Amino acid sequence: MATAYDPSQVEQRVYAEWEQAGAFRPQGGERPFTIIMPPPNLTGELHIGHALTVAVEDALVRWHRMLGDDTLWLPGVDHAAIAVNALVERELAAEGISRHDIGREAFLERVWQFVGRSRSRIAEQHRRLGASADWEREAFTMDEARQRAVRQTFVNLYEDGLIYRGERIINWCVDCGTALSDLEVEHDDEPGAFWHFRYPVLDDDNEQTGEYLVIATTRPETIPADTGVAVNPEDERYQHLLGRNVLVPTSDRPVPVIPDEAVSIEAGSGALKVTPGHDPVDFDIGQRHGLPVLNIVDADGRLTEDAGKYAGMERFEARDRVVEDLDAAGLLERTEDYTHSVGHCQRSGTIVEPIISEQWFVRAEPLATPAIDAVRDGRIEFVPRRFERTYFHWMENIRDWTISRQIWWGHRIPVWYCDACSETIVAVEDPDGCAECDGELRQDEDTLDTWFSSGLWPHSTLGWPDGDAEDLGRFYPTQVMETGYDIIFFWVARMVMLSLYNMRELGDEAIPFETVYLHGLVRAPDGRKMSKTLGNVVDPLDMIAQYGTDALRYALISGTSPGNDQRITDDRLEAGRNFANKLWNASRLVLTLIEQEQLGRDDLALPAVGDPRLLREDRWILSRLERTVALADELLRKFELAEALRQTRDFFWDELADWYLELAKVRVRAGDTTPLPVMLHALDSVMRLLHPFMPFVTEELWQRMTPLRANAADDPSQLIVARYPVADEARFDDAAERELAAVQDFVRAIRNVRAERRVDAGRWVEAYIVGADAAEAARGTAEALGQLARVRPLHVVDTAEEAPSDGVVTSVLPVGRVVLPMAGLFDLDAERARLQKQIDDAANEVQRLERKLANEQFRTRAPAKVVAKEEERLATAGGRLRGLEESLAEIS
Repeated sequence: MATAYDPSQVEQRVYAEWEQAGAFRPQGGERPFTIIMPPPNLTGELHIGHALTVAVEDALVRWHRMLGDDTLWLPGVDHAAIAVNALVERELAAEGISRHDIGREAFLERVWQFVGRSRSRIAEQHRRLGASADWEREAFTMDEARQRAVRQTFVNLYEDGLIYRGERIINWCVDCGTALSDLEVEHDDEPGAFWHFRYPVLDDDNEQTGEYLVIATTRPETIPADTGVAVNPEDERYQHLLGRNVLVPTSDRPVPVIPDEAVSIEAGSGALKVTPGHDPVDFDIGQRHGLPVLNIVDADGRLTEDAGKYAGMERFEARDRVVEDLDAAGLLERTEDYTHSVGHCQRSGTIVEPIISEQWFVRAEPLATPAIDAVRDGRIEFVPRRFERTYFHWMENIRDWTISRQIWWGHRIPVWYCDACSETIVAVEDPDGCAECDGELRQDEDTLDTWFSSGLWPHSTLGWPDGDAEDLGRFYPTQVMETGYDIIFFWVARMVMLSLYNMRELGDEAIPFETVYLHGLVRAPDGRKMSKTLGNVVDPLDMIAQYGTDALRYALISGTSPGNDQRITDDRLEAGRNFANKLWNASRLVLTLIEQEQLGRDDLALPAVGDPRLLREDRWILSRLERTVALADELLRKFELAEALRQTRDFFWDELADWYLELAKVRVRAGDTTPLPVMLHALDSVMRLLHPFMPFVTEELWQRMTPLRANAADDPSQLIVARYPVADEARFDDAAERELAAVQDFVRAIRNVRAERRVDAGRWVEAYIVGADAAEAARGTAEALGQLARVRPLHVVDTAEEAPSDGVVTSVLPVGRVVLPMAGLFDLDAERARLQKQIDDAANEVQRLERKLANEQFRTRAPAKVVAKEEERLATAGGRLRGLEESLAEIS
């Protein structure tokens, strides 16, 4: 074996062997375990968040596969409609053309070329991350099966009255040129201004009275679209104005003052300009009062003819012009700085424009009610549970979902119109012509929101709407949906709603998954969110090249806890690499010892419980191993992956490698080969425990060990499909654990004294272990104990009278004492001289500080902080001097 683990020589070879053996396919079993992979967007490279998803999901999948469950991890990718559409449009723009220049068909050909390249790249990246997904079942939100599922769902919802077309106020992105759902709008607090404008009050003849109604707004450019002013009906300041008109200050158009309870008396002036065409609250007020709707911002963000003299201006240019004009007219009362929440398109970052538009909507409330019940009655559980409150809050305040998008890439809405007879046809299959008049049909130009198709992911990937699909009956509902907490609303909620709707014939089994496991964000080392803008995005493949896949997965898993963010640092990556190397070197040591002793399989059979060949340290390590097995399994069942990894790592490093292997080496060199089957068994179990987290190094090492094991014929040829350990409680041994804990205390105590006294690492020292219980614990391992602590001779005695009491250093332990004669620790004369010199230096420092602080001029002229600092230094120096004098007294 090589002296160090080299991931580049192992990972891709081992992965290819897994695939060739069909290890990722479901193997059958009494219980199904299914995870449908959250489909990454087809926008390019996987990022570190995807690496975390793979690390967590693959750990769960490998664990369940080793438990013998019928395990399926189904991979796939999302067509990312708006994002991919924008990417290809940018490619065209670089060539000096637009999508409209080449037409829809040619544009989609370009998109499919991009999709082909991106899908291959993403699949390869997943393989590099070690994803043991069933690639033969890979799904794509735009493949033929998913397109059929999308159309069937649309038609079903439409026929049930849950999809409708209508004019509503929607979020519009002027850059992407499409409508956005509420969830595709990100709100950020930004500094702005609150402009207070005077609206002239009119009398019954619509003549100005000289009175003004002051209204504050952050969007002056929408004033030309005002069709009313609303005040709270309980606001006594404006009772006399109800039923009167005011003049829109950018025109000579009168609008009514209306009462509406939606207006806050305390906010601003208490009067609200009502602009139904450009604000959702105003739209609702306008609907209640029958106000007309003016839409003065077009799809490109420019003002329309209804804006009068501001027509053709870009919306923010118009804002500045309106403020200038009204200020010049004496109608700007004041301006105040104001920080407010501004909506931005999640994709482009452009400020979203609320406009009135005819769009397709899903009636959300009828779908949300059963989705709320599924979580409230426990059929679906969130890990961690606190996110259930977040889910309920959003679902209980849900609004209708805008599902139409004005882009070309995506699922085209399956609706056709006959211009000859105005017939509308909604169908799964493309109709040949109008059934009413045999006229030509044109399909709706819009496409569906990406989240509509991904909302069907848990059942569409398993074969729905084919009710006879084998995978649907075998693997639905799935067991775990693992994803980020930041897309509960975007995705998790919609999967629950649409799955309960489409699979409702299954009753309680219609749920898409039993558990929602939510991981946090992976942040930069300084805690900031990773983004291209900040330049702190890291490529997981770069980390793999430097540290190896197992090290990356170790770093990600060890830093994760459900629902909490983590920082990825070089320290954790290095810890992962060092751990892989420790596994490699410990295994190499054991395999080398076995080879040197020329032991066969029969010689390496693990002795049974009670076999007298098993000494105390053998029984101890086997007891600790079985407790670790039990604990790791318990933690994984509670989704505490990081703790399961930590406990296994601590057992291997702190107990097996640092203690047992060192104790065992002494015995093997003395001719006792009993520790070798114990070491081999322990390492075999450790590889199985760690395989879900660090699959490559464990697979490589396990395959090197398996031919040596006595029961190797019972195991498969690959660890990935071997059985996960089951704790053997018969090997729990409390007495052995207590006694070895005492031995460890002895060694640590001696090592601490050596460190405190700066004893050379290679120097052997004399020591006594004193006390009846201590002697009992130490006698069986005296030789190994001496090797570990560099002690020679080691005296194990029952009483204090048998050990020296003068010129010694003593450590008191729970089961006895460790006594070290100082003469054996160092050259006493040299140590006395060294301490005396340090005492002289420390005394001089104390005297210097005392003289300085006794100087009255220093105390009166120096700042109080400086004086306090010097007093603190004097106290420290005095404490050091006393400590040195005590150390000298001990050896004098």
